Amino acid sequence: MNHQQTRSTGDGPLLRRFEYEDGWIVAADLGADAANVSVDTVGETAIVVVDGDGEPVESEFELPGPAASTAVTNGVITVEGETVEDDTVEGER
Repeated sequence: MNHQQTRSTGDGPLLRRFEYEDGWIVAADLGADAANVSVDTVGETAIVVVDGDGEPVESEFELPGPAASTAVTNGVITVEGETVEDDTVEGER
């Protein structure tokens, strides 16, 4: 397992990325109720919207690859994906 940790600037969420032989997980601790959070993925980008006091706040973050699933539990978003192997044979490029 390869673990990378980053923190966004300011008071943003703590992001963690875990890479395994067969997949990866990106987790972000938002500290918000699951009912107030929506997550969508487009290609290799996760789009997170948090409804709170006032206007909703939208954030985006890059993923290591296309997402297979997303979940929000106890204020933590998890996005999971599979490692895609390059099946291209060296002489076929």
